[in-house]
Amino acid sequence: MVHVFGKNFTQKLSVAGLVATTAALAACSTTPQDITTPAEADNITAEEVTEETESLIGQTVSVRGDVDAVAGDTTFLIDDGRFLGGEDILVINNSEQPFVIPDVGDSQVQVTGKVEQFSLENIKASYGIELEPELYVEYENQPVIVAKSMALAPDPGDITSDPSQYYFERIAVEGEVVDTMDTDIFTIQDEGLFGGEDLLVISNAADSLVMENEVVVVTGTVRPFVLAEFERDYELQWDLSVQEDLEAEYSEKPVFIADEIYPSAVK
Repeated sequence: MVHVFGKNFTQKLSVAGLVATTAALAACSTTPQDITTPAEADNITAEEVTEETESLIGQTVSVRGDVDAVAGDTTFLIDDGRFLGGEDILVINNSEQPFVIPDVGDSQVQVTGKVEQFSLENIKASYGIELEPELYVEYENQPVIVAKSMALAPDPGDITSDPSQYYFERIAVEGEVVDTMDTDIFTIQDEGLFGGEDLLVISNAADSLVMENEVVVVTGTVRPFVLAEFERDYELQWDLSVQEDLEAEYSEKPVFIADEIYPSAVK
């Protein structure tokens, strides 16, 4: 369900595209922002934010959703892509860093921030963020997430089918564990999808224990598998047979290096 920020917002979408392109060029020379890892209790669905707003006001949560629309480089709308007709949630970028959404309408993101009841005056007073009043009239008193951390959140299949756009970017990926090869090596795939190419995950996290069929979120970076580089950059303790198997199957393919792993909010 794509909401429009009033008539003027539709006119600003084309401008937003230009802003995003400019921001993308600028972002290439900046250090990607850290992804805030939620405590399990704070990792919730977009649907919960819209249905349980009152109990969540003032809490910091992490939410994944599809991007429906963008207004400049400060605000965007997300919804729970798993449900048709779900309500959109307004997200305000309070990270002090540009956040580029490459393909509005076909991008997933993970945002971490405080749930508030939207008030134009309060947002300005509390965060120093000035927004154009005519674009946000319908969002007064609606839930808003004031985000301190944001990341692209592609599905595993998005990465395996077109990895180059994600290489060396900090992202958050949700997927179902398919195969556990070792305590720090496993594969994930889009939840409920069979027959697609699995994404190899190598964990650099303190706690790497996962179980097959578990749905997890991993945060970190994607890079092509080059064994010599992995041995140089990480303290890997694989035996020779594991190294040979991985190199034979995944050489030059995308590999996700996870620094955090936690259960998905999907119930």
